[in-house]
Amino acid sequence: MIEFKGRFGQRARRRLRTEKVVWLTTTGGDGTPQPRPVWFVWEERRGTLLIYSQRRKAKLRHLARSRRVAVHFNTDHAGDDVVVMTGRARVDRRALPADRRPDYVRKYRSAIRDLGMTPASFAKEYAVAIRLRPERLRGW
Repeated sequence: MIEFKGRFGQRARRRLRTEKVVWLTTTGGDGTPQPRPVWFVWEERRGTLLIYSQRRKAKLRHLARSRRVAVHFNTDHAGDDVVVMTGRARVDRRALPADRRPDYVRKYRSAIRDLGMTPASFAKEYAVAIRLRPERLRGW
């Protein structure tokens, strides 16, 4: 588990608690990095990010081949406030559906509504839980 030491570590932890989007990078079959923005909740006690995916998406095929991933946040307008984490991710078939996670629903309720969905219909569509454990932290 990452130790969030010093000012940078505390800033990274704060962003995990407050940001709505993180960029998840998996690796395609030809070795090309494949970044994509995803919604997530930070499970501080577990030291993991929980992400929900639609079925049959490329990121799931990538994870089946290699659990190694990277995640990063957008930078500020000047290209500063860089936070990058690398670690391992896996499909978690025992995770609760998104609509049964009060923290997830609270964080994304209005965004789910903007998609024309309810929490229940979102959970049905985004039914594959991915649990990501960051192992290394870098940035400035």
